[in-house]
Amino acid sequence: MSLRSPLGRVLGLGTAKDGTGHFISQRISAIGLLLLGSWFTYQMFTQESFAYLEVVRFIREPLNSILLSLLCLTVAYHSWLGVQVVIEDYVHGHGTKLLALIASRFAHIFVAIASVYAILRIGLSS
Repeated sequence: MSLRSPLGRVLGLGTAKDGTGHFISQRISAIGLLLLGSWFTYQMFTQESFAYLEVVRFIREPLNSILLSLLCLTVAYHSWLGVQVVIEDYVHGHGTKLLALIASRFAHIFVAIASVYAILRIGLSS
């Protein structure tokens, strides 16, 4: 048992020095989502129809497939950052937290790869 106060125990320990980088990454990805999401929303409102062949034609255009891939990757990254914060804040068991963080990372990587693969598959098919 210590006679030191809780404040006295933590003074001098410093910070984890990881929060600022995470904060900046989340804000930059949010700006990217704002730009790419605006582009995507505009494209969806200007589409003549959402028939299968029209959507395939839209994805086959090189600029559209590149921007759509960037949108999918940015959504996955931004989502991963947000889910990581929620897990770190609300999951208290060390092993459970580690398992949840690893599962979240793999799930987001899988979704990102699957979406880019689908776009490339449609875009490069003849």
